[in-house]
This record gives sequence, structure tokens and C-alpha cells, in this order.
Amino acid sequence: MAKSKNHTNHNQNRKAHRNGIDKPKKFRHESTLGMDPKFLRNQRFCKKGNLKPAKQLVRAAERKAAREAKAKK
Repeated sequence: MAKSKNHTNHNQNRKAHRNGIDKPKKFRHESTLGMDPKFLRNQRFCKKGNLKPAKQLVRAAERKAAREAKAKK
């Protein structure tokens, strides 16, 4: 007697697409649960070192003024 069929993909594609295949939802802030604690600690220090956009502009202006003053000497 012949071996019986072990698997078939028949109709699976139609079933999957009846309700549509959705992409996974993208969340604004991904959960950090279960992430490496060392990595999270480093991220915290990294965020503390970054400036907000308004302060970045002020800082850039200060640096530019300092460069120009140094160039005039």
C-alpha cells in the first residue's frame, strides 16, 4: 500500500487572505521589558547627554561665535 499524504498547502493561502494579512502594528515607544539591563542603562545616559532642538541651536551659535573669534586672532 502507498504511503498516505503527510501535508498539503491547499486552500491555506485563500483562508489567510480572507481577512487580509496585516503587518504588525508599529508602536511609538517599543516596550523595554525583557531588554538587556546594561543596554537600557547606557540608553539612559545617552538620552541625558543629548540636547533638545532649541538648546542645540543656541549651542551651535555659541560654537560658531567662538570659532570666528579664534579665527580673528
